[in-house]
Amino acid sequence: MKKIKQIKREARHLFRLCRSNGSLDEDRVRRVVQSVLGSKRRGHLTLAIEFERLVRLEELQHAAKVESAVTLSPDLQANVRANLAHMYGPGIRTSFTETPELIGGMRISVGSDVYDGSVKAGLAALEKSF
Repeated sequence: MKKIKQIKREARHLFRLCRSNGSLDEDRVRRVVQSVLGSKRRGHLTLAIEFERLVRLEELQHAAKVESAVTLSPDLQANVRANLAHMYGPGIRTSFTETPELIGGMRISVGSDVYDGSVKAGLAALEKSF
């Protein structure tokens, strides 16, 4: 059985091969997955799982989820998109959802980064300070 360290190294190598012009090439990712699963060599399932984890993490880094208490106007949505593209690069995908539980303000999640400017978060911080 291959060592986990070696499998992770191979997965990172395959992941780097799937990048072109700073972003993932979906066609290359598909071909790598088909090749790994078709090889039936020792540790191929673990390698595929690790490779999938790296791809999923990369996708999360390029997807922004914007939650607000009310529907945002198209001008405000364009402004948020422009600011996110400035901070995270032009390849970021942005989705807007309405979450009435926030009471007011908005919460933006990009990968593991969370920017919470909602009234609910402010109230929670105030409650925690007492």
